[in-house]
Amino acid sequence: MAYQISDECIACGACAAECPVSAISEGDGKYVIDADTCIECGACADTCPVGAPAQA
Repeated sequence: MAYQISDECIACGACAAECPVSAISEGDGKYVIDADTCIECGACADTCPVGAPAQA
């Protein structure tokens, strides 16, 4: 199941820089993950300083 970014997101962009398939983009106040593009690698969760990305 694709990752989703919770409201804990501080919009730092660390996750987007680490995503190997560019599935993460800046949304309205937080980053969002395109579920159709996400390959569930967990790179975003590993780099997030607040643990916002998690498997849905």
